[in-house]
Amino acid sequence: MTEATTANPNNKSRRPRGERLDMAQQLQALRAGTDGATASETATAEAPAQSRQRPPQQQQHQQRKPKKPQQAQGRQQPSQQKQQQQPQQPARPQRKVHPALERLFELYPNLFGARFLPLKLGVYEELIARHPDDFKAEDLKVAMGLHARSTRYLESVAAGHPRHDLDGNVAEPVAPEHVHHAILELHRRRSQRTGEDLRPQLVARLARAVEASGLDREAYAVLVRSRDANNNAVLDEALAQLAEQAAKREALLRAFEASGRSEKEFADMYGMTQADVTRTLQRARADREAAAAAPQAPEAPETSETPQATATPEAAETPAPPETPAAG
Repeated sequence: MTEATTANPNNKSRRPRGERLDMAQQLQALRAGTDGATASETATAEAPAQSRQRPPQQQQHQQRKPKKPQQAQGRQQPSQQKQQQQPQQPARPQRKVHPALERLFELYPNLFGARFLPLKLGVYEELIARHPDDFKAEDLKVAMGLHARSTRYLESVAAGHPRHDLDGNVAEPVAPEHVHHAILELHRRRSQRTGEDLRPQLVARLARAVEASGLDREAYAVLVRSRDANNNAVLDEALAQLAEQAAKREALLRAFEASGRSEKEFADMYGMTQADVTRTLQRARADREAAAAAPQAPEAPETSETPQATATPEAAETPAPPETPAAG
């Protein structure tokens, strides 16, 4: 019975699976001739029992190990698929340059080369007269139009650089209305390209253009005002900014005249540098002289009815700006 019970692994009366034999029991088993069967069965029984009794965390850890390379490979697959799905964008083709412009660059690199300069009015006719064999009239007209509408050329006009002849000599200043329209066109292009609100920069640049023109604010407004409501609104904002600055300069000049102090003492009193005070006072005095020299408009007679022929400068239609110099 003892041998049968020990040898039969399905017998319910055998020892529990996790139980180990002590030395005395092993000797008894050897004597009974059952050591081989019992030891092998016990080892076989304990192996699966120990694997079943391992904590679930260890089992999960063993299961995750072979999956790590697959997970890493899975993380790389979306990027690889994305690269495969996105076709390579073809290189942007270079813009073809008009043959007449290439010839102009060869003839006048200082005017049509790395740096553009405003060209004097009538330069188209001058080019035809100088180079009758190099240009056809229609081709040159198209090329000069492209040149005058380029951003680089508009930048030179907006900067207020003087116009030059074909020999590179200064011919005449750029008209204030040409500077004004070049600034507006550059602003329009940059706004479309960047999508940013560049209105403050536009207002400040127009204000500087008004001051550089040498005209008073009213004369400048009559000269450049157009039918575009948005452009007129920006112009009015720039003129209002200049008027505010002029009012501050006039107030400073009056305070200086009433103080009876020197410019240095006045600057120390207001916490300014003497150079700033001197510059501001000079501007204020120049504003006074310009206002005194400006012709006074005659006063309209007091009548109950205003003639229909009378119109304000704002209501008068401003003629279209002259053509760019490149168009001749």
